[in-house]
Amino acid sequence: MKTEHVISLLAAGLVRQSRRAVLNRFSIALTVGVLAAIAAIVLSRGVQPHLVRLLSTPMFWGKVAFPLLIGVAAIVLAARLSIPGASLGRAWLMLAFPYAVVWAVALAELLMTPAGERQALVFGHTWRQCPLFIALLSVPCYMALSWAMRGLAPTRLRLSGAVVGLLAGAVGTLVYVLRCPEMSVPFWASWYSVGMAIPALAGWLLARVAFRWS
Repeated sequence: MKTEHVISLLAAGLVRQSRRAVLNRFSIALTVGVLAAIAAIVLSRGVQPHLVRLLSTPMFWGKVAFPLLIGVAAIVLAARLSIPGASLGRAWLMLAFPYAVVWAVALAELLMTPAGERQALVFGHTWRQCPLFIALLSVPCYMALSWAMRGLAPTRLRLSGAVVGLLAGAVGTLVYVLRCPEMSVPFWASWYSVGMAIPALAGWLLARVAFRWS
């Protein structure tokens, strides 16, 4: 049976999609993706040497909170997109919230910083490698989440692909935090956002292939 025909049946309500199936498949995919990304960063680059000390600083947890909140919102959106006819509700507001907060704080920090020092806050020392590492670390999670979505019933494939890619990017960013030495909010707002946008764009482009049922 062709994918498009099955989608039309599901969208018409002829096949019910179990919410438990959504939870189970997403739980498996995220577990596999997170563990694979952690293994990749630890084996290839290692964690930053001062990680234990940083765990007691509020700035470190702020750096964690940004991709974590994006990931939570993306999970809600992806789960709803996997069920035909499910409303997205206010999940988009959940997704916009962490971006709005981190960019507001970043702009405030830049405004309070002398003009000659602003460039260092935005670019830090690792701006070239940061988005690349996030994108690479997102690959295992994207592959696992694509498996999960193929067993469910997404009907808006492009949008679902972008959200799944963003979720994978958020996971990749969370894992990259273990290695990232940058502690500037303008840096996170800029390059973490770019890093997460790369798999989101890839997910949008690859959705019709990645989510095709066999």
